[in-house]
Amino acid sequence: MGVRLIKISAVYFAVGVCLGLYMSIVHSFTLTPVHVHINLLGWTALTLAGIIYHLFPQIAATTWAKAHFWLHNIGLPVMMISLAFVVSGHESWIPITAAGGVLVTLGVLSFAWNVVKNLKS
Repeated sequence: MGVRLIKISAVYFAVGVCLGLYMSIVHSFTLTPVHVHINLLGWTALTLAGIIYHLFPQIAATTWAKAHFWLHNIGLPVMMISLAFVVSGHESWIPITAAGGVLVTLGVLSFAWNVVKNLKS
């Protein structure tokens, strides 16, 4: 689980950096919220979760870890793609952005619960 999260976080990092480069080249920073969320929730959060799961394999083997992985990695692309539409002026995508955000939040809460409940010294 830890290695899977670290690998997918590297993909999010590459996407976030490429989006940042694109915005710099075209001198349009409308997609800054998308860029920031991809880097924070994709690269940073998943890298840290992956390291924690790698260091503590007993919590990586739980149903909570699997829930975290899937909720986070389904919700984040949904949220980012729809947020790109929202910040580009298509407000009809707001409910989809919110739905993706709910999935990511549930994933993060699954991670937090897993750590609090199952991490032993």
